[in-house]
Amino acid sequence: MQKSLDAKLSRIHADPVRAKDFILADAKDADMALAIGAPGRSPEAHAGETRYRALQEFRDIIEQIVEQGLVDIMLMSAHSNEILTIQKRIFDNSHVTPAARANDTTDIHIIRGGRYATQPSLPFRTATLDHIQCGHLDCTTEERQRGADLGLYSITFNNDATLDRQALQEYKDFRLEAERKGFRHLLEVFDPNRPEAVEASKVPEFINDAIVRTLGGITSKGRPLFLKMVYHGPKAMEELVHYDPHLVVGVLGGSAGTTYDAFKLLAEAKKYGGRVALFGRKINNAENQLAFIRFLRWIADGAISPEEAVKAYHGVLQQLGVKPQRSLQDDKVLQTNVMSYGGDGVVRSIPQTPAAATKMAALQCACDSKKDQACHCEPDFSKMSATEKVAYHRARWDRILG
Repeated sequence: MQKSLDAKLSRIHADPVRAKDFILADAKDADMALAIGAPGRSPEAHAGETRYRALQEFRDIIEQIVEQGLVDIMLMSAHSNEILTIQKRIFDNSHVTPAARANDTTDIHIIRGGRYATQPSLPFRTATLDHIQCGHLDCTTEERQRGADLGLYSITFNNDATLDRQALQEYKDFRLEAERKGFRHLLEVFDPNRPEAVEASKVPEFINDAIVRTLGGITSKGRPLFLKMVYHGPKAMEELVHYDPHLVVGVLGGSAGTTYDAFKLLAEAKKYGGRVALFGRKINNAENQLAFIRFLRWIADGAISPEEAVKAYHGVLQQLGVKPQRSLQDDKVLQTNVMSYGGDGVVRSIPQTPAAATKMAALQCACDSKKDQACHCEPDFSKMSATEKVAYHRARWDRILG
């Protein structure tokens, strides 16, 4: 089955100006950073207790999201990739592309009681390309087709000649190995993890220049498919896209924040030239991940605005009987600086625009009905028995989550 990622990238490069495609990725590779906390908080946790999902629950959700088919890429750890891609073969009949985290620099070693993330980033790779591609060392040519052929490589520039040279050398070694083994990659570029490394107002320019300088010496065969980076605002995004329209720029989701934070970030990145959004914690911490992803997809495809999506998402949670983490009013607050043109770090909360009634009705209908059926109005619950109400809501759950 053709992967949607490949089809979209082909259309983007064929006409970078007019192509409307947007790539959506779910980053479920957190077990290579957050360890025990990677699967997210368990809904069974009680007040004053921190309890996390089990790894198997985490992987069950990955399977559900792949089956839903609304993301283009599922990014996993090498171990999850082995279980789901190589052993269970969940991607064989899916247009979703499996990918694995190919390195884990020390600044993402988020361990309870640890201090690694506060120290200058050092390059490190736990996974090997062979293990990602076939599950063991020294794959044969045929075996390399069994696992993922796409990986995320992360680099953190800290404005230190010695540290950054080492990071670049490691990246070069990775690229050469990847080219020999037919392995593609996306490049994740983190902001400096030392606060004093670069003046805050200069970080967007520093990162843009570091990216362009790094890629300038890399020919087509070794270049990343696309970038994953912090969204520094419209100005920085426009600058990078203007420099090279074929440089496919993607934004990372960052911390969980409000629902509006996530939806607005995607919309703003797309508006100013971004082509990819890779959300990890924003999806994993959502009250209902499948419903959350459905709204991300609608925003990416231009079917709904972020403001409308927040309201509609809360409506879906209410219909499913899922308690939201925040009230609708609190969840409409913008806590990040996605509207800051120059990326100055100032938080600007945007007034909510009235939702278009016809669009909201149509989208609500799309949530409630199968693709091949007409839209129906909500039944009169006063005339339904308790058993009928339960059956109705169970069926609605299946329809909403796809």
